Amino acid sequence: MADQTQARQVLQDTIPVRKGEELNLQRLETFLRQHIENLPDSPLEVKQFGTGASNLTYALRIGDWEAVLRRPPLGPVAPKAHDMAREYKILSKLHPVFPLAPKPFLFSDHEEIVGSPFFLMERRYGVVLDPGFPEPYTPTRELCQQISQTMVDRLVELHSIDYQAAGLGEIGYPEGFMERQVHGWIGRYERAKTDEVPGVDELKRWMVDHLPVSPPPAVIHYDYKLNNVMFDAADLSQMVAIFDWEMTTIGDPLADLGCALSYWTQEDDPDVLKQWRGKPSVTLLPGFMSREQFIEAYAKKSGRDVSQIHFYLTFAYFKLAVIIQQIYYRWKKGQTQDERFAAFGDFARSLLLRAQELSQ
Repeated sequence: MADQTQARQVLQDTIPVRKGEELNLQRLETFLRQHIENLPDSPLEVKQFGTGASNLTYALRIGDWEAVLRRPPLGPVAPKAHDMAREYKILSKLHPVFPLAPKPFLFSDHEEIVGSPFFLMERRYGVVLDPGFPEPYTPTRELCQQISQTMVDRLVELHSIDYQAAGLGEIGYPEGFMERQVHGWIGRYERAKTDEVPGVDELKRWMVDHLPVSPPPAVIHYDYKLNNVMFDAADLSQMVAIFDWEMTTIGDPLADLGCALSYWTQEDDPDVLKQWRGKPSVTLLPGFMSREQFIEAYAKKSGRDVSQIHFYLTFAYFKLAVIIQQIYYRWKKGQTQDERFAAFGDFARSLLLRAQELSQ
């Protein structure tokens, strides 16, 4: 595990709470003191993790006690999305068998505390490569190769968990998983659509007509990417945490691989994908695996047949486009004031076009 002091000094990972996303500190502190024993006498301090675009995540501190609070975004949310009770339950079962998942502390559905259901989990410290390497780290080719292999290894490790023995069997329905996924995400797109994008109807038909036969099911993270993982401040080749488990389920492990690959950019990608949020993707640096190398490394480590990965990557780009489009829809409807989301409409369109190209 990373040295906590070194990790704090290396990367300042929080910001002051954004306007409109504040918490009622008095109400929250009263709740904490009622439910957590032996808290210090110091006042509650709250900062916000500023990089996420979905759930709102806050760093809490009372003296030397720390925790992370997660709650849904402001405004209306899609049905069954941002389910804090479900994510808390997943972490409760997963952490004992997969310690990279943070330990959860408590869940509350009392909306009067922070305005929605929420849960608390442990605070982890380390380095998140978002969008690149912070000082004083030097991204050597060897280090980038090691990080790539670590990303592959931890994904394979997650997929190897005996989910029934861990008590996770009830969080998903693996039978017919990909058929439900394709139809479900098509439905989400239609509900969040703001503009017509040429070729989307053909893409939807292609996905429905080319559903693969899934391998045996596994625990899948379904949002596995570099800015959802944390590395040891003393050794960036070692991972110390994986975050954002809200989309986790029991399903097709190749869908998880495809999802990870949709975030993993390379030099021959369109500029709009390589410059996400106006900054070059870290995986463009020399030494990072190409997507093809990532696929080969996963196949070698897991022993799974990846011959149908073309479908999974096409679907992954479509799914990512829908996630971005849902956020843009909330921004366009005035349900969030976060100006980061103003350009999400163009990015969603680019992802849809990318999926169309792959399908053809």
